[in-house]
Amino acid sequence: MSADLQAKLKTLPKQPGCYIFKDAQGAVLYVGKAVNLRQRVRSYFQKSAQQTPKIARMVRRIADLEWIVTDSELEALILECNLIKQHRPPYNVLMRDDKSYPYLCLTLGEKFPRLLVTRRVRKDGSRYFGPFANSGAVWSTHQLLHRTFPLIPCGKVWSGEPVQRPCLYYHMGRCLAPCAGLADPEEYRKIVQNVVLFLEGKGDDLIKQLEAQMEQAAEALEFERAAKIRDQIRALQEVLQKQKVVHPDGINEDVIALVKDERGACVQMFFIRGGKLLGQRHFFLSEGAEDQPGALMQEFLKQYYQDAPEVPERILLPYEVEEARIIAQWLKQRRGSAVEIRVPHRGEDARLLEMAAQNAELALQSLRQELEQKAEWLESALLELQETLRLPTLPNRIEAYDISNIQGIAPVGSMVVFEGGQPKKSDYRRFRIRWHPESPDDFAMMREVLTRRLREALEGDEKWRVLPDLILIDGGRGQLNAALEAIRALGFQIPAVGLAKRHELVILPDEPDPIELPRHSRALHLLQRIRDEAHRFALTYHRKLREERAHRSPLDEIPGIGPRRKKMLLRLFGSIERIRQASVEELASVPTMTRRLAEQVLEYLRE
Repeated sequence: MSADLQAKLKTLPKQPGCYIFKDAQGAVLYVGKAVNLRQRVRSYFQKSAQQTPKIARMVRRIADLEWIVTDSELEALILECNLIKQHRPPYNVLMRDDKSYPYLCLTLGEKFPRLLVTRRVRKDGSRYFGPFANSGAVWSTHQLLHRTFPLIPCGKVWSGEPVQRPCLYYHMGRCLAPCAGLADPEEYRKIVQNVVLFLEGKGDDLIKQLEAQMEQAAEALEFERAAKIRDQIRALQEVLQKQKVVHPDGINEDVIALVKDERGACVQMFFIRGGKLLGQRHFFLSEGAEDQPGALMQEFLKQYYQDAPEVPERILLPYEVEEARIIAQWLKQRRGSAVEIRVPHRGEDARLLEMAAQNAELALQSLRQELEQKAEWLESALLELQETLRLPTLPNRIEAYDISNIQGIAPVGSMVVFEGGQPKKSDYRRFRIRWHPESPDDFAMMREVLTRRLREALEGDEKWRVLPDLILIDGGRGQLNAALEAIRALGFQIPAVGLAKRHELVILPDEPDPIELPRHSRALHLLQRIRDEAHRFALTYHRKLREERAHRSPLDEIPGIGPRRKKMLLRLFGSIERIRQASVEELASVPTMTRRLAEQVLEYLRE
């Protein structure tokens, strides 16, 4: 332990708060919370501490620590959740969704809300329902609600002002035409309320309301309206009959089960709304193999409900969690009413947990098989690559490079890294080309990128010191030769090959003819995947710079012209050309402008 770390341990406060462990490079290793920071943090470094192998490995890497004091344990819990989300520390248990599940989004922040299908939950005032187990379920529900209720079917935002003629949906009775100013906001609001009732699982209450409206319409001799409501009731009843009722009392609850093995842990969730099982979802937990199930469940609860679109009134768990009281207090704050965390041992709730655990076991087994197949495929691809390219060692670390530009405009280079056949995105790098010749020169750009990368390694930079077993160049013989010049000029002997796009030929440095690998070759598929990732990474950066360039004005490059003066000049003169044609006196008369600054602007623009 360093002297600085020892000194910090002595100054730890006894108040509640969060602590952050860092390594020698300043990267965050772990984030935790404590009621007593001094007691909790110092316990990691006591010789008598009973630590899991994972915690022992982490403690050996700790070089620095920080802490943030809070007023209460609840504040510390909220801060811990935010810090874990921000830093994604490697020694914290991190929740990883196996896929992006779809939601139904009701845009309640708009005057005439729309019903959309989305895979991203945002804090934008909208109401989110789900997640749905598959896209087919969410789209069928979306279509049902649009057939049953006259929501906006085109997906566009309308303010209710008459901006166009009503479309065919209006004449079919499928839309109230807010685009034509024909929709009554109060009537539309009632429709949205009915949609919310259905999506909350209160379909029976909705049907009772619709039946009352149908009877009122019939008594008022509005038979066409009564028939339309009758059709809505029938469509809703058909769907409700398919939903599985698991609680006759109509409660809202989340059922959460967990299974784990030597590879990790899987959490399965059942979403019960209005007593009906509406959806399910499962997550995989990293760094979960060595932790106790109760500790894993505790970390999952904090991470999932931090951004969950809905907090139910009850949560069923298979294990007791140490921080159940403070988590329930936090969830009560999020929900606005009490949240019960229960561990059932008998009855329907225990049966639901058992069913969720069975699903989690199947998901974990599927993941295990998938990982084994993937590992076998990657191992054989790397062995084939070593044999085909006659490499001295297995190419465990492969770096790929690409150049992206349009006629020399905003030229950039990319470097992507694959280790063990898998992308290592923390080691990705991008380069803004510094040398701008009169005509674009891809070879010179490639030479510059490799030179800059390898020079950083020579200078001992920690982020660049690990050298690749193989360098892959996106391009033909010319790009490969430029890369080899940079490699050899700095005294390195790193194998490098090129992969030409058109015919997917592998180009070797000392071979006159390229190698054409079979189309089914795993080595070729791996090279293509790495090459395509380098191309994507370079193209994304190039587009970003090009968009920034398109939105920039020549005024941005003049010292003394900030956003306010730029806005004032363009508002008064209308364009850069008119500013260029103006006199010094005219420019100097603009508020906040001076004569010297006006002369500077004209000199720059006229040059």
